[in-house]
Amino acid sequence: MASSTIRPSSASSLFRLCNTTNTCAASLVSLNPSSRRFPYLASAVPQSHFFGLRASSKIWRGESRSITAGNMAQASTAASLLEWVKKDKRRMLHVVYRVGDLDRTIKFYTECLGMKLLRKRDIPEERYANAFLGYGPEDSHFVIELTYNYGVDSYDIGTGFGHFGIALEDVAKTVELIKAKGGKVTREPGPVKGGSTVIAFIEDPDGYKFELLERGPTPEPLCQVMLRVGDLDRSINFYEKAFGMELLRKRDNPEYKYTIAMMGYGPEDKNAVLELTYNYGVTEYDKGNAYAQIAIGTDDVYRTAEAVKLFGGKVTREPGPLPGISTKITACLDPDGWKTVFVDNIDFLKELE
Repeated sequence: MASSTIRPSSASSLFRLCNTTNTCAASLVSLNPSSRRFPYLASAVPQSHFFGLRASSKIWRGESRSITAGNMAQASTAASLLEWVKKDKRRMLHVVYRVGDLDRTIKFYTECLGMKLLRKRDIPEERYANAFLGYGPEDSHFVIELTYNYGVDSYDIGTGFGHFGIALEDVAKTVELIKAKGGKVTREPGPVKGGSTVIAFIEDPDGYKFELLERGPTPEPLCQVMLRVGDLDRSINFYEKAFGMELLRKRDNPEYKYTIAMMGYGPEDKNAVLELTYNYGVTEYDKGNAYAQIAIGTDDVYRTAEAVKLFGGKVTREPGPLPGISTKITACLDPDGWKTVFVDNIDFLKELE
């Protein structure tokens, strides 16, 4: 839930993740590139999909019929693809971002936020390590994937990333624990502006913001990822059609000059959701180099890529199996440039075995 207008994180200076492109490929990959289990690589070449037909000023009757038939075929394909997207079995799997000290972050998340360390991997030959944390197993819960690149101790979070949301039964108690552990509280517990839900905001050791929301017991405590967008209606349309998400609710806050939209694959109290925030008059944001992407499960990465292209996104990694393993993925950007990787559902479960 957005509690103010633009809330830029304190940004450290931009830097290069490494000295050469060849030696830092793993450092620049968003989804733990060298874990051998989740190396979701993405190329930098955008793909676009254009529709429409050029016609000369003089069109023969037969050509006109051909154009009409072509347009009808395109419309039929779009309708069929849209129907498939809505029926596809999708779930938000994990969110990926970079940290400057892996053990420090793990300690904070487990001791202050009550998460569990699900697994941890060190890949010295590629100079990086990662850790998965959350409130339940990866095959049924939305989790966090932390990436640490050797020798990089700080990142620029930018102004586009907003916060992560965690649902708790007692926000005030958690805030007191965070204070006792030396954590940073940026908003004390209290009702959200214009509502009754008790919330608080805290920052982790790397400056990532977390919104703590007071709720009853929930199967998905890691409940939100908030990103800022430049055109809310455009984003809603894209996530509904290309990603198959549902618009759960939309709220305009003219007093504070922002509007939010909650998008997801099920009710907010039982599923992780994407919170899109539009600040009046702001159309672009600095994405920094800290936040990476979200991974989503799908039954068919090939059709998923088709939908992304058709409905306004860019495919940055064409669908197919990863080199050396059978896991099929595709990577894409939304209209604002936020990255998502889609992973084949069956292949994902095999990787967890």
